[in-house]
Parts: sequence; structure tokens; C-alpha cells
Amino acid sequence: MAWQGSTDGTPWMQRTLIRLFRILPLGLLYGVMALVIPFYVIFDRKSRRASYSFFSRHIGYGAVKSALHVFSNMYNMGKVVMDRFAAYAGRRFTITGPGKEIFEGLSASDGAFIMLSSHCGNFEMSGYMLRAEKKMNVLVYAGETETVMQNRDRLFAHTNVQMVPVSEDMSHIFALNNALANGEIASLPADRPFGSEKTVKADFLGAEASFPAGPFTLAAQRGTPAYAVFVMKESMTGYRFIMEKLEAPEDGIRTENVNSLARAYARCLENTVRRYPDQWYNFYDFWA
Repeated sequence: MAWQGSTDGTPWMQRTLIRLFRILPLGLLYGVMALVIPFYVIFDRKSRRASYSFFSRHIGYGAVKSALHVFSNMYNMGKVVMDRFAAYAGRRFTITGPGKEIFEGLSASDGAFIMLSSHCGNFEMSGYMLRAEKKMNVLVYAGETETVMQNRDRLFAHTNVQMVPVSEDMSHIFALNNALANGEIASLPADRPFGSEKTVKADFLGAEASFPAGPFTLAAQRGTPAYAVFVMKESMTGYRFIMEKLEAPEDGIRTENVNSLARAYARCLENTVRRYPDQWYNFYDFWA
């Protein structure tokens, strides 16, 4: 996943939060956050409306149930943010599921592969808790505070993760290509165009949505195996690792392969979102 600029507060607030996680129970801090979330629901009109539309139009909930899930959605987002800082403070989380075994097998074998993540669940946690046997090159966006970057560097040093910052001169594309040529892992998001004009359409939750063409083009051009990956929170300290291979015709032309990979990814994402609707963190009109 491309980890992008966070909205987790000022550096002072972040350092304070890390200190609190070293002495206070995780559940207690979740409880404090639950008292704050209603104010976000009330005052963040844009996010509230997008979340409500998602639950009512695309998940199919009624008015009251959708409203309740708006709170749950934002509360879960808060827990994801807090779990990151808890990890910085040394708290341990567990990652289980058949996807973990698939990842470990691919990581220990020869050959490159691509991991396509999304703003669903907490993929960043896998970078803290799973050690890759080969280098994992993760696309990251600018805008993080020094506190976040320093802690990421410290944790990634133990899990063989190399951050690849997005650059205006597009040198990050060459870095990912070189990584794949060297038989390494490339990880990048595939659910937000981020203003890119190159998109591909795919059916998602009952309507057509735009997905960035870049991740699927990278896989199609090189013929590199691509996997949809999701890390979903299932308990206070437990996450489930989901990893599914994206199939494309072996003899198809590149454009057909790009479209096939995008459609396969959208299906995997839809299945995961339907199972964990409160962990879908795109607070805008995804289908616009």
C-alpha cells in the first residue's frame, strides 16, 4: 500500500500518543476516542455524507442502520490510526489467515510479485509485523511528519521493507521496475487515481468506478504475478491477512490484461468490503 500523508495530528500530539501507549491499556484509549468520534460525525459533513451514501446506496442498509454505521466506520478508522501509534510504542499485534501463508511462501521463493492494496483495513500493519524474505518496496506519499517517518524506518528495519517515495519526476516508477527486475516485491495501492488521468473502469458494489491504471499496467507490462492484499482488524490486537491472486489471460494483449486485472482486483475488493463494510476508509464519492 502507498502510505500517504496522515491527518493524525501535530508531531507533539503524536509523540504524546506514543508515550501514552507505553503506559495505558489499548482499550482505554479506544474508549476515550469513542467519546470524540461523535463530534467528527457531526462537524465533518463531507465525510459523513460520503460514508452514509456508501452504506445506503452500495451496501444496501436502511436509513437508521446506515447512520449507525457511519459512526462505526469513523470509529474503526480511529482505531486503525491508534494501532499504528501503538505499534510505534512497542505494542504487539498478531496477523493470521491463509493469506499470511501465501505471502510467506512467495517471499521465500524466487521471482518478483506485486502486492496491490487499498484504503480498506490496515495494510500498513503488515509492514510492521511480517518479515519478507526478499526486499519489499512500498510506495509512499509525501506529507508525513518526522515522528511518523522515524518510527516507520525503525520498524521497517526489522521487516525488510524499503520505502519508495512518490516523486514528481516519476523516478519511483523506475525504482519499482528495478525492484521487480531484481526479483523483489513491489507494493502499491490500486483503489485511488490520485488525480491521474489514466484510469480503468470496473464494476464495484453495483456501479462503475474508476481505478488507477498504473498498478495494473505495471503488472501487465512485465507479466509479473499480482495479488490483491488486505489486512483487516478482527480483534483488539488481531488482524486477518487476505491475499488473492489476480488472474488475467496469458495470451491477451496488454490492454486486455490491464482491464482483466482491474476487474479481478475490483471483485476481490468488493468481496472484502462486503465482509468488512465498517473498514472501508474512502470518505468521498468513490463513484463520481
